[in-house]
Amino acid sequence: MTGFLDAATLGAELGERATLVEFSTAFCQPCRATRRVLAEVAALVDGVAHVEIDAEERLELIRALGVVRTPTVLVLDRAGRIVRRASGQPRKADVIAALGQAV
Repeated sequence: MTGFLDAATLGAELGERATLVEFSTAFCQPCRATRRVLAEVAALVDGVAHVEIDAEERLELIRALGVVRTPTVLVLDRAGRIVRRASGQPRKADVIAALGQAV
């Protein structure tokens, strides 16, 4: 797997400026909080999309990217290049800072 993800691979359109990709599972408590944080940031920053991917439904992608826990968040630039990666529940300020590398 390259350091790029496209709309076809994600199953959703990329943001005009950046995309926040969250790998989660149904019973993951931190995933729920992460979903809220990423949705808030995507609503605040123009051109940023939030895409949530169910890790249990996309095992091939999970394995290809080496995701070992949920939540895992990838920050993609406008071309789909992975510019940041983090596991665990992020803080809103950290997500906004990570977007600075993507836009």
